[in-house]
Amino acid sequence: MPYTFKVNGSDRTVDVDDDTPLLWVIRDELGLTGTKFGCGVAMCGACTVHVDGQPLRSCSIPVSEVSGEITTIEAVEGREAKAVQAAWVAGDVPQCGYCQSGQIMTAVALLREKPQPSDEDIDLAMNGNICRCATYVRIRSAIHDAAKALQGAAA
Repeated sequence: MPYTFKVNGSDRTVDVDDDTPLLWVIRDELGLTGTKFGCGVAMCGACTVHVDGQPLRSCSIPVSEVSGEITTIEAVEGREAKAVQAAWVAGDVPQCGYCQSGQIMTAVALLREKPQPSDEDIDLAMNGNICRCATYVRIRSAIHDAAKALQGAAA
């Protein structure tokens, strides 16, 4: 069945089965491979995208249930995205890098909702974003650094 979505600012139409997970539409049909497959049951966060600005695990939602504008790691932008990306580089956050698109998408959504998150806020938002390399301390630090940069930019 054909579905039309706004993905990364462009209208895109795909013809897939109703139960096809959004992840496979993004990767296989649209060729946007920055969003990763990790577990297939929404437990690891590697497949996180934004739908209308909210983080969503794309591996577990059928395309037939998706409505709203989809943003993938390839097109995430704005003040928060730039601050997170800069903090990730400065903090040398990734090791293998596999989970990082999902980590970044979740961190950006967090900072849009809570510009000055506490450790508890970060832990709650990032819970379920699994990093096999265990860079959690660097991830939390980078989110704090991004928040500070955003605060400084607003002053």
